[in-house]
Amino acid sequence: MKRVFIETYGCQMNVADTELMFGVLGSRGFVRVEDPANADVMLVNTCAVRDHAEQRVSGRVGELMRHKRPGSVLGVVGCMAQRLGQELLDQVPRLDLVVGPDAYRNLPDLILDASAGRRAADTAFRSWEHYEDVPPARESGPTAFVTVQRGCDYKCTFCIVPYTRGPERSRQLGDVVTEVRRLAEEGTSEVTLLGQTVNSYHDGDHDFADLLRAVGEVEGIRRLRFTSPYPTDFTGRVIEAMATVPAVCPHVHLPVQSGSNAVLKRMLRRYSREEYLEVVRRLRQAVPGMTFSTDIIVAFPGETEAQFQDTLTLVAEADFDDAYTFRYSPREGTPATRLRDAVPDDVAADRLDRLVAAVRAQTRRKNIGRIGEQHEVLVEQVAKRGGMLGRTRTNLLVLLDLGVEAVGDYLDVRLTATTGSTFIGTVATPHALTVL
Repeated sequence: MKRVFIETYGCQMNVADTELMFGVLGSRGFVRVEDPANADVMLVNTCAVRDHAEQRVSGRVGELMRHKRPGSVLGVVGCMAQRLGQELLDQVPRLDLVVGPDAYRNLPDLILDASAGRRAADTAFRSWEHYEDVPPARESGPTAFVTVQRGCDYKCTFCIVPYTRGPERSRQLGDVVTEVRRLAEEGTSEVTLLGQTVNSYHDGDHDFADLLRAVGEVEGIRRLRFTSPYPTDFTGRVIEAMATVPAVCPHVHLPVQSGSNAVLKRMLRRYSREEYLEVVRRLRQAVPGMTFSTDIIVAFPGETEAQFQDTLTLVAEADFDDAYTFRYSPREGTPATRLRDAVPDDVAADRLDRLVAAVRAQTRRKNIGRIGEQHEVLVEQVAKRGGMLGRTRTNLLVLLDLGVEAVGDYLDVRLTATTGSTFIGTVATPHALTVL
């Protein structure tokens, strides 16, 4: 019996893939441990979207090497592994294993080979692989991620994902519903559907609207979320499903990347500023009270000050509730690395600072206006600073003075204060609402 430790970096898809790997390994007798010092196998599940993420992983791999002993295995899996492949093995002599996202089924055998001294890299794309016969090993809780789509076909010029995750392919609707039904039977009441462009889901017979309706009908599923959608894939059918399926939560994380049409064109995004704002308008009209978060990149090659100002004005016009902001990070192998007119570092840093300040001010203003509101909150987990952390249907985070026994409860909560991005709340009713 081998003990395995996995450390996860990056997006929700990587979190779901870690659960999948534990499922694959558990079926072959591997046992999960939480401390690398106690592990026979140490795997780092990686992100390759930004250079900073890869630098963090490289540093962490170096730290984990101190736990190596004869016969133990240290591996890098996920997107960084896929991007670098054999090159990573060549660069790091004490690394035993490099495995891409389509090769997790082979992990047990690859680990056994590596423990015998046969270092290996498996980064082949397998367009058929959905791991349908491998139940993920999830920690029990009220929420769960469910992968419904792998890969991406859009190939934005800045993005490495199509080259690390392969072409887009969707699971069969019936298989997704079966997985969600099993989760509901185990006590999960909220699921988040995952895909690189999740609302472009299509299994050959069913589109994303069909998927929302089918998952929303599963008994015991009270909340349904999804991430990350692509703006132009919000068809009328999808918006109607969002408006009419009670389980669908009124929050959308809708990446915009830039507010400048010229920059969007260089990014090969398939919409204009005006088209993006029209999607936001249609969603708000269909689902009153909907909240929005987004992703924004500053200092993309060739971005002028006027084009950056277009991004600032879009933040205000779209009236985002929150935003994840980044400086452009060149990724080897993507078309954007061939673009000229790189933005100087000091200009890029200044633009990011100004964007962050604008987003924080807008988020704080909106959240202060929400103090006194009453919301249904699902208690999710212990908060780092004590108490419990919950979430509203509109994706607002709320700190509650409750014990761990409240996990999974749906409570009526009054928002009493805000730190700017997180709320403090008090329970407005003395008991949890009955789960439908």
